Amino acid sequence: MTDTPQPPDSSVLHRTDNNVSWITLNRPEAMNAVTWDQRERIIALLADASADPAVRAVVITATGKGFCAGADLRGAPATDGNRIAGDVSRMIRLGAQRLITAVLDCEKPVLAAVNGTAAGIGAHLALACDLVLAAESARFIEVFVRRGLVPDGGGAYLLPRLVGPQRAKELMFFGDAVPAAEAERLGLVNRVVPDAELAARAREWAERLAQGPTRAIALAKQLVNASLDGDRAAALAAEATAQEINMTTADAAEGVASFVERRTPKYHGR
Repeated sequence: MTDTPQPPDSSVLHRTDNNVSWITLNRPEAMNAVTWDQRERIIALLADASADPAVRAVVITATGKGFCAGADLRGAPATDGNRIAGDVSRMIRLGAQRLITAVLDCEKPVLAAVNGTAAGIGAHLALACDLVLAAESARFIEVFVRRGLVPDGGGAYLLPRLVGPQRAKELMFFGDAVPAAEAERLGLVNRVVPDAELAARAREWAERLAQGPTRAIALAKQLVNASLDGDRAAALAAEATAQEINMTTADAAEGVASFVERRTPKYHGR
């Protein structure tokens, strides 16, 4: 086993063990809401996994009770606060979409071990993985509608491919929490296991993958993903444009404001 040197307060833990790269979000006090720095670290580790022949599988998991509660923009690079047309699209393309694309394009099989709530971009991070194990306490939430936002981070690309268009719309339009058992029934996850067994099952699956024909698995992954791609670039561009337009609405401003103020939003369809 090799360990990547970690600063004492590292928000992303990493180790390589039996040819498996373990990437662990480590901000349990924030339900692992992903920061700009975490996102960049995960992207880099996935790129390293693709390039390192000693890595033959990847696991993405988290500490504490939450897998990832969505995006935490407080760690983003500072701006002067003056948004102009194109800023939102650019932020999404270079941010959330890069993270999801890094998982989809990783040349090694990527397994999500979902230990708790996966909301927003956190849900999409899990669902972009090749295989998903969920603890019984896990929940998946398309939280965007609760904030008056368009789903981003590849949501409108991933969900219809997993559950079909009607189910995807139901999840996106209502934003209800989907318990792990229901997520398994819908086809969002491969298996649900008792919380205490998640780490062991993830290790079992990951080491089995790591013992397999790595390039054949990588090629199979590429073939499956390509078979589902009408045009991913167009889908992601449309998503970013939709969010750009949406951010000009009063309801989007209300959704964000209500979240910051910890109150129930009042939407008016404008």
